[in-house]
Amino acid sequence: MRVLALFLGLLASAGLVCGIVLRPRHAAVGGRSPAAVGGTGGTGGTGGTDAATDGSGAGGAAVDNFPQVNLDYATYQGSTFADGVSQWLAIRYAAPPVGNLRFASPRDPPQMQGTQTADKVQFIHGPICIATGSGISDAQSEDCLFLDVYAPSTATPKSKLPVFFFIQGGGFNGNTNPNYHGRGLIKAADHQMVVVTFNYRVGVYGFLAGNEIEAGASLNNGLKDQIKALKWVQKYIEKFGGDPNHVVVGGSSAGAASVSLLLTAHGGRNDNLFVATAAESQSFGTMYNSSEAQFMYDGLAWRTGCASASNSLQCLRDLDIATLQANAITTALPGAKGPPLYMYSPTIDGDLVPDYTHRLIAQGKFIHVPTIWGDDTNGGTVFTPKSTDSQDASDTFLHNNFPALTPAHLAKLHELYPVDGTPRFPGAGRYWRQLSTAYGDMRYTCPGLFASTAFAAAGQQTWNYLWNVEDAAQMAEGLGVPHTVEVNAIFGPENVNGGAPASYSTTNRNIVPVVQGYWTSFVRGLDPNRYKRAASPVWEGWGKDHARRLVFKTNATAMAGLGPQLVDRCTWLSGIAVDIKQ
Repeated sequence: MRVLALFLGLLASAGLVCGIVLRPRHAAVGGRSPAAVGGTGGTGGTGGTDAATDGSGAGGAAVDNFPQVNLDYATYQGSTFADGVSQWLAIRYAAPPVGNLRFASPRDPPQMQGTQTADKVQFIHGPICIATGSGISDAQSEDCLFLDVYAPSTATPKSKLPVFFFIQGGGFNGNTNPNYHGRGLIKAADHQMVVVTFNYRVGVYGFLAGNEIEAGASLNNGLKDQIKALKWVQKYIEKFGGDPNHVVVGGSSAGAASVSLLLTAHGGRNDNLFVATAAESQSFGTMYNSSEAQFMYDGLAWRTGCASASNSLQCLRDLDIATLQANAITTALPGAKGPPLYMYSPTIDGDLVPDYTHRLIAQGKFIHVPTIWGDDTNGGTVFTPKSTDSQDASDTFLHNNFPALTPAHLAKLHELYPVDGTPRFPGAGRYWRQLSTAYGDMRYTCPGLFASTAFAAAGQQTWNYLWNVEDAAQMAEGLGVPHTVEVNAIFGPENVNGGAPASYSTTNRNIVPVVQGYWTSFVRGLDPNRYKRAASPVWEGWGKDHARRLVFKTNATAMAGLGPQLVDRCTWLSGIAVDIKQ
């Protein structure tokens, strides 16, 4: 088909060889006081500030049964629910990244005396990592490297159950899917899988870059936290009934970007940390190397007064958290007029992140495992200014987020994304729809289609999807089907932070078991069809002879091809991806 021919041409030119909500009280955990669950807000109905902090998910009180797991550095006491799911919350997977460990790569967790317990009624998650531009609430802490494990209550170390390791999103500047409960997925999988969720450092804490960081600290610590958590899974998940040799990594938005970064880490070196991946609304943003990102470090040092210190890095490490956080702001990228949506992000370091993600994928420098890629019909609407009413305003937004866009690039975007007769919505500018579609394709849709093509060309099984489940309230607002909204259905609307579209429990409730069937099948059998619901259509792989994706729509999920307009747009955008530093 035409789409494959065009994408494969780009791959060849890149050198690919084809082929319930309670406020928990504080409880001491490892000498610290984990806070109540919290968040930084989400996008597309996936974020929020309150998760089901009792861990009860879809209902059903916990029973008086507290399974203990003895790790070599601590003993953790969990809780079991009447429906056969157990949970262990606020498990440390790394040492507190504070003091001289600020800006450092993650270290092993400390030895902890006694049993780390959760109160019978008020189960406690660990605090989430501090987000860029936020205040520091009880729900956030610099000491945030915790994970949660959910498993069938009957699981034993001999069960060897598949593991779903979920990386939350937040633009690498927040933890916006905190404490999602794994209960719904486990039940959908007939109690035949384990779920792990976790926090990782974001913003300046996880992604501050510059020569001083490279020389005296560590780049890409947020990604290194993810790898540390994966290594924790390798070492300990068997104690919870999981199989360390069958770990499937999933993630949404920046979590899906992390999936692509893990696949291409060290140029595709396979350290056997996972056997498959699912990128849910993948995101490819602007990437810099350490020298190009020096402005981030210099700006922070100047704003905090550390620039004049004899050792600016030590000065930044010695700052109290309130001062550091107040000055960890987002500023314009080099060459841009205004700040981007997200400034702190993964840095090309020549090692863990050796090059632009797009180029690495094009060159086949990725771990060869089964993959899922996909996105939403209107991925750009929640990010772009709804008031956008001119071509100049549209161009400015795009350039602020991708400063390497040239005037020629922008002119071509005007041609590919003309202002059309799409109905306007209350308060929406004339150029909003054009801008949101261009941004959504550039950052989300087209990279996923390109990745599917690259993996198929390399002989790997890969599946692609489009989430087109319409919620009446979101449609009326003009958001359409927004970024990452599918994650609410994957986990189940009762298991997220209270931000799921209301229709996912009413008019769209039938889509939930459908997508959960595919996802749990992929986790269990590395194929979304093996354990899917019997009535669900076969999800065809993205292959060499056809390019078709599964379009999710309530009571009408089906395979579909790509329209010629999207093919033209994505072919061109994929061709400039490295030029604009993706």
